[in-house]
Amino acid sequence: MEILKCEGVRKVYGSGNNQVVALDRIDLTVNKGEFVAIIGASGSGKSTLLHILGSVDQPTEGKVIVEGTDISTMNRTQAAIFRRRKVGLVYQFYNLIPTLTVRKNILMPLLLDKRKPNQEYFQQVIQSLGITDKLEALPNQLSGGQQQRAAIARSLIYRPALLLADEPTGNLDQKNSREIIDLLKLSNRNLKQTILLITHDEKIALEADRIVTIEDGRIISDEKRG
Repeated sequence: MEILKCEGVRKVYGSGNNQVVALDRIDLTVNKGEFVAIIGASGSGKSTLLHILGSVDQPTEGKVIVEGTDISTMNRTQAAIFRRRKVGLVYQFYNLIPTLTVRKNILMPLLLDKRKPNQEYFQQVIQSLGITDKLEALPNQLSGGQQQRAAIARSLIYRPALLLADEPTGNLDQKNSREIIDLLKLSNRNLKQTILLITHDEKIALEADRIVTIEDGRIISDEKRG
């Protein structure tokens, strides 16, 4: 079942002689439950694509359809609501709120909507991510790997259509990087979570079911693995 479709997506910054084409007619389809790595060198356009898929930015041209909704024409308020409910975002900087406990950080997307968490699902997420005993701690009391686990839990709590991870291991050592990738694979397998992982690291990309390579704002290869 198709969950994401990009049609002719272009992103242009500046104008005239200063014009920079960050994305050049991207066509991409992702099915529910896929784990896709998007790989490319710095400046290839992969992070620009992630921001557009996550409704953080809008394309200059083209459509982005998530679960049948065209998100490319949304205004800022509509995009923010959509992002909170339908897109889980994980960055290499954890973006946890330092004055809130891990529990409140994880539940923040639901609290903003005045919704009650599904306790069974909440327990499943925190147990899968191994942070059951860290819920009352503040972020600065956690290691980098534990903070990233909390950030992933927050991104999963709304059961988003898409989880977008932008270099999620960029701040971590090899051991924690391995654990975070394993946890993403676990959420893909056990929670049927659709994941798009942005990385420049080929070793990490090889963990995905499918690798999309971007160069100069264009998709130059799209291969399924296994």
